Amino acid sequence: MTMYIDIVIIENLIMNYIILYATGIVTKAKIKKTRVLISSLIGAIFVAIQYVTNLKIYSNIIVKIILSILMIFIAFNPQKIKQLGKQLILFYLTTFTFGGVATYLIYVIKPQDILMKNGLFVGTYVLKTIFLGAILGTVIIIIAFKISKNKMTKKDILCQTKIKLEGKEITLNTMLDTGNMLKEPISGTPVIIVEKTSLYELIPKEILEHTEEILGGDFEKIPEEIKNKYISKFKMIPFSSLGKQNGMLLGIKAEKIEVLNENYKNDKKNVIIGIYNKSLTKRGEYNALIGIELY
Repeated sequence: MTMYIDIVIIENLIMNYIILYATGIVTKAKIKKTRVLISSLIGAIFVAIQYVTNLKIYSNIIVKIILSILMIFIAFNPQKIKQLGKQLILFYLTTFTFGGVATYLIYVIKPQDILMKNGLFVGTYVLKTIFLGAILGTVIIIIAFKISKNKMTKKDILCQTKIKLEGKEITLNTMLDTGNMLKEPISGTPVIIVEKTSLYELIPKEILEHTEEILGGDFEKIPEEIKNKYISKFKMIPFSSLGKQNGMLLGIKAEKIEVLNENYKNDKKNVIIGIYNKSLTKRGEYNALIGIELY
């Protein structure tokens, strides 16, 4: 069976691109399609050289690890060793899952025009199985990652969050609460719950000290200038947790929040600050709560 080198390159280019893209999604890396494409092409050319030659160096495990690291650097440009390690592990995990699904499909379908050369499956049917294998493999990885994320320990789900409002900015110790599905009921905008005492550098004290009155529609104690500036940002957030049934939080729409983790930064612009009048924790480990949607 004749197998053209351009087919080998195209097959592996597509496969590498999907694997790298899935790795970027799971690790929340900043994905630039051009960089991912260049990285995918380098990997595909390596495989093509391995296909047409019989040099042992191209099958060497160390060479392949170096190639993987190079592809990760080109695709995502990780700034920390820990970030690189996480992306590399997810890259291999996605590759193994993807390869396993594709191999299983080849085994089940049993196409006649397929052979193995220098450790590679080649044939006209391989390209057809790549797309289905990629879809199934990516879905498996993303579902597995979400399941594992829901089982994270407290150490894993503590992060920092920057909140920006009216030209001011504060940074808060924040905990991911997977049970926090709180949203503004009309727009469906997600809510970050913040202790009132942590907000004095961001929100005027005239608002923070009269949240109950504002929720009741009483603005008499709020200076006119502050009221005019913030009244369009006020939201009413009903809740039935945090130790109280059928409660109401005063919400203020933030300009932007940034969830900062060791491995990534997640920016969100459409978020509401829910002002909580009590402490969220006795030991002061964190002073804000976010749901999985904002993490």
